Amino acid sequence: MDVVYLVGPLLLIAVVLAAVLLDRWSVPVILIALGAGIIFGSDVLNLWHFDDIDLTNRVANLALVFILFFGGFSTKRADLKSVALPAGGLATWGVVLTAAATFGVLYGIFRWSFETSILLAVIVSSTDAAAIFSILRRQSLSKQLTSTVEIESAANDPMAILLTLAVVEGLTTGYSAWQDTALSFLWQFTAAPLLGWLLAKAALWLFNHLSPQDRGHYYVLTLGIVPLVFGLAQLIGTSGMLAVFVAGYVVGNHSFVHKQGVGNFSAALSTVANIGLFVLLGLQVFPHQFSGIWFQGILLFLALTFVARPLAVWIGTLGMGLGWKNRLFISWAGLRGAVPIVLATYPVAAGIPAGEAIFNLVFFAVLLSVALQGATLGPVARWLKLTVPAQPSPLFNLELVTMAASDLDLIVVDLPGPEKKPGPRIMDLKLPAGAVITLITRGKKLVVPRGTTQLRGWDQVTVLAPAQEEETIREVLDHIFTSPDPVDEIEVKPEDVGKGDLDISEPA
Repeated sequence: MDVVYLVGPLLLIAVVLAAVLLDRWSVPVILIALGAGIIFGSDVLNLWHFDDIDLTNRVANLALVFILFFGGFSTKRADLKSVALPAGGLATWGVVLTAAATFGVLYGIFRWSFETSILLAVIVSSTDAAAIFSILRRQSLSKQLTSTVEIESAANDPMAILLTLAVVEGLTTGYSAWQDTALSFLWQFTAAPLLGWLLAKAALWLFNHLSPQDRGHYYVLTLGIVPLVFGLAQLIGTSGMLAVFVAGYVVGNHSFVHKQGVGNFSAALSTVANIGLFVLLGLQVFPHQFSGIWFQGILLFLALTFVARPLAVWIGTLGMGLGWKNRLFISWAGLRGAVPIVLATYPVAAGIPAGEAIFNLVFFAVLLSVALQGATLGPVARWLKLTVPAQPSPLFNLELVTMAASDLDLIVVDLPGPEKKPGPRIMDLKLPAGAVITLITRGKKLVVPRGTTQLRGWDQVTVLAPAQEEETIREVLDHIFTSPDPVDEIEVKPEDVGKGDLDISEPA
């Protein structure tokens, strides 16, 4: 029987079970996936022998496409505007500074060979979107700080890829056209966003003008559109990753038919891609090969984490008003992940003699980065006093199934704290005409919205309203605490949901 139908499912189930059991200790799920891949692989249980570098590269790129699309989809316009300068700077010259500093330490201080030093420097120069999105959104940080690190990680791949390709070409042919590299850089950072924007607009037109009877067709469209953006970008020689992120950002910041369903589907695809990617990378590694490089791997991690990354962040964000605490956290949050491992396959594919050792060194350093930095982001944020009160994830939500064009949308607003602080009654809110509160989630309880229902701090409020009124609704609900007298409310226990005996209509 084919191993993929037996070991593959068991491996994924084991990852989920371990993730649930270890969640209380904030163990990153991508670290669990990596570990599961290694354990199931050739060197431990030998249940799945997998050593196809080329296939790994292709599958990793496909997984990153869906991860980055959802990253863009879930990035709000206001958040991007507020962090465009520092995130954009770290994604461009920050990568160059990281590579230069890493090369300086490896070649100038550790006295490693020029070939190994320059290859390692450019390969590990970018942070990783898959790792960042998986870990950072579990932390209770300000939206601005989270957005800076996330957007940097999504946009810095093109620079690292360009540097890696230029170095590999120079080492294999003895010639590296740096002028061509500069022109390629300009093309990547201009053509990719433009293509992503154009294809996103085309996708929005399709979503709004097609009227399939089966809403599953919208998911099929998503499966087709997202890789198409990447493929067309790669075809014209620009950054597929950046184009996909921009396309996701444009789509996610516009209203369209069945948006919430597409958003939920994209989130699920991103999670599956994240776990599957790191399981695959774990299968690709043979731990017995670490015996000869573990010390060098630790040195690479130390040089990158404690010298190159901080230097790039502190120099690259000068004059941007981030503050020393934010800059220190951003330095520590420079996680390495799938992209450096994928880039580490390039020297192997090019036939460079040191390629296999470089791949193992990069993987070892990435493993340390995910394990040490990923697991300590929360404590570091708390030590720097950068955390904000954590609102628990709601246990209930609504989905607006729109099978035709409509200006109505479900707008979900998390009310500010402190928790349970009394707010106004629903009847006293000055919401726009046509806006109706349809659901209130309060911790583990579902509150029936009625005119006399009093809102409280940390409630999650779902409003059905015209999409163009979203900003007004958020402004009203973000400033509602005027301490009115409390009133009675109806609460629904989780076990009562779905019994069909609840009247949630407004009484006459």
